[in-house]
Amino acid sequence: MTDRSEYSESINLHNEHAGKIEITSKVEVNTVEDLSVVYTPGVSEVCRAIADDETRANTLTARGNMIAVITDGTAVLGLGDIGPKAAIPVMEGKSILFKQLANVDAFPISLDTKDTEEIISIIKALQPNFSGINLEDISAPRCFEIEKRLIEELDIPVFHDDQHGTAIVVLAALINGLKVVENEDINAKIIINGAGSAGIAIAKLLLEAGYKNITLVSLEGVLSKSETWLNSTQREIAEYTNIDNQRGTLDDVIQNADVFIGVSGPKALTKEHIKIMNDNPIIFALANPTPEIYPEEAYEAGASVVGTGRSDYPNQINNLLAFPGIFRGVLDAQTQHITTDMKIAAAKAIASTIEDDELNTNYVIPNSLDKRVVEQVSESVKKCVRNHEEVLVK
Repeated sequence: MTDRSEYSESINLHNEHAGKIEITSKVEVNTVEDLSVVYTPGVSEVCRAIADDETRANTLTARGNMIAVITDGTAVLGLGDIGPKAAIPVMEGKSILFKQLANVDAFPISLDTKDTEEIISIIKALQPNFSGINLEDISAPRCFEIEKRLIEELDIPVFHDDQHGTAIVVLAALINGLKVVENEDINAKIIINGAGSAGIAIAKLLLEAGYKNITLVSLEGVLSKSETWLNSTQREIAEYTNIDNQRGTLDDVIQNADVFIGVSGPKALTKEHIKIMNDNPIIFALANPTPEIYPEEAYEAGASVVGTGRSDYPNQINNLLAFPGIFRGVLDAQTQHITTDMKIAAAKAIASTIEDDELNTNYVIPNSLDKRVVEQVSESVKKCVRNHEEVLVK
C-alpha cells in the first residue's frame, strides 16, 4: 500500500519549485557580440538557411531533439477526466523522464478542448516545432481516431503511450513470465480485462507477436462478434480474438486461463477466479493505484508470477521502460513512423535485459530506472529502421 506521506511530499515538492520543469539556455548571452549572434542580426542567416532547406531546422534549432507531450486531460492516471490544467503535473513529469533517461527534450502541452477534430488540427499546426508527438491521457475511443489521423497526416512519429507503451511492456513481461512458468506456448489462454485504449492495444500487439488465444472483457461483458454494444474499435478487435466466441462476463471466460492481464479497475479479479485458472497462472494486475488484485492475495490463490503497475511491489509493469528508448531511437534514425515491428523489437529488448538465469517469480521485468533499457530499446528501434531501408534498397 502507498504511504500517504508520499502524497504530501509530492505537494510540497511541486509547491516549492512551482512545478518540475523550466527552460534553460544552451548558450550564454553576456555581451553585445553574443546578442548579435544569438538574435539579430546574425539569426537572420539561420532563418534564411532553413527557408532554403527546411530539413536544416533539425540541426539549426532544438526541433531535431524536441517532442511534444500532449493531453486533453480526459484520462489522467486513475483520476479520469480532471481537465487540462490538472493534467499538467503528469505532463511535466513525463517530460523530465524523457530528458533524464533518454536525453530527449520534451515539452508539455495541455489542450483545453475535447473535440477530436480540433485536437487533430491543433497538433498538426504545432508540427513545425517538434520531431515527434507523444499523446498522453486522452480518453477512449477518441484517442484511437486522434492517433490514427495524426499518423496518416503528419510526417513525424506519433505515439499514444497509454496504448502502445503499456502494450510493449506487457509483452516484455509476458515473454519472461512464460519462461518462468515454462509455458511458452503461443496458444496459451490470455484474458485481458479492460477493453479501452490499453486493453485493445495490448491485444493487437500480442496478436502481432504470435499469441493466438486472446479474449477481452469490458465492463459491458466479453467482447464477441455477436454483441451489438461494441464500439467500432472493439468490433474490429473482436474479429481476431475470443476464438470460441464466448459471451458473458469475466466469470465465464477465466476458467483454464493461463494469463490474466488487467487494465481495468480495483478488485476486478478475485481469489476464486485464480483458483479456476490453469496451474501456475500469470497475473498482471495493472490498475493503479489499486490493482485488480493485490499480489499477496494472488499468490495465496495459486498465482506463479504477479506484476502490477506499482513501484512498491516486484515486477512493476511501467511504460517508463518503453517510451524514452522508443523516441530516442526514432529521433536518432530520423524516421517518420513507429511501426509494429519496432514495438515488438522494443518488447524483446526490454525482456532480454534480464538474462535467462536471472529470471524468477519476482523478476520478470527490469527496474523502471534500469539505464540499460533505454539504450537497448533505442538500438532495437534503429535496427528495425536499418533493416527496412536495406529491404527497400534490395
